[in-house]
Amino acid sequence: MAELVFFTGTMDCGKSTLALQMDHTHASRGRAGLLFTQHDRSGEAVLSSRLGLTKPALEVDDDLDLWEFVVDQVTAGRRVDYLVCDEAQFYTPVQVEQLARLVDEMDVDVFAFGITSDFRTELFPGSRRLIELADRTEQLQVRALCWCGKPATVNARVVDGVMVVEGEQVVVGDVTGETGPVPTVEYEMLCRRHYMRRMNSSAARAQSLSPDVLPFDLDLCALPGTAEPSPDGRAGPPAG
Repeated sequence: MAELVFFTGTMDCGKSTLALQMDHTHASRGRAGLLFTQHDRSGEAVLSSRLGLTKPALEVDDDLDLWEFVVDQVTAGRRVDYLVCDEAQFYTPVQVEQLARLVDEMDVDVFAFGITSDFRTELFPGSRRLIELADRTEQLQVRALCWCGKPATVNARVVDGVMVVEGEQVVVGDVTGETGPVPTVEYEMLCRRHYMRRMNSSAARAQSLSPDVLPFDLDLCALPGTAEPSPDGRAGPPAG
């Protein structure tokens, strides 16, 4: 029986690499599939990984009816055994329901890949619907690391080197940015502790005794001049 499977994890944990590998594995066994993506780091209509692997893909916009698109392909004589859907967190809930319908009524396997929560630690609507409808949700075993060395669980947004927690949910960026008058939007993986303390790697370097080296094993919250949390969770006066 066909399945709807949601593969998820933080940024930089190999989701797109696995998506490309999944397509290769099924295609090499004679199965026919379609690749979909949205807001890929390399541009429109391409599925790419940070390892440098790329493959053409179909761009998903909010108006695309995935059910009708695949049915039209099959009606025109094309065989469709599976779909690989990267950046699935950006799909609309209705599109996720269309994917589930393709699994149930067309017996098409759907492999969706994406992160669950945004830079505010709130679920993307598409990811929420995938979690609700998927036959299986699998957490990728490769874990991205925070600058402190602990497993990263949060995708933080950094604008011109400063971590932000307000703004539009979808602003395309990457772990490297371009210089210029337009603010540079980047994303950095942090552990929950340093996300809650708004301590990204740039802030860590600023507090470090050596600005050229991240204090990998150093508790920055104990450094002189760094705010200590009060019992109610708010930042208190600087530690002396």
